[in-house]
Amino acid sequence: MTEIELKTAPADFRFPTTNQTRHCFTRYIEFHRCIAVKGEESNECEKFARYYRALCPGEWIERWNEERENGTFPGPL
Repeated sequence: MTEIELKTAPADFRFPTTNQTRHCFTRYIEFHRCIAVKGEESNECEKFARYYRALCPGEWIERWNEERENGTFPGPL
């Protein structure tokens, strides 16, 4: 049987509290900024994707993706 290794985003001094909402949102923004600068094929951006996927609820990610497509996303990109 293969052992599964579970990981999450590393601790970030900008988010010292247990509420990780802002951490989740920031990592989502960082991923999309990285993609905009380095391109869709960049492996350097994948770490940000892993981080926000580990921190953010799937419903939030889906909603934010829809908002980005519609041009109504509230954050900076």
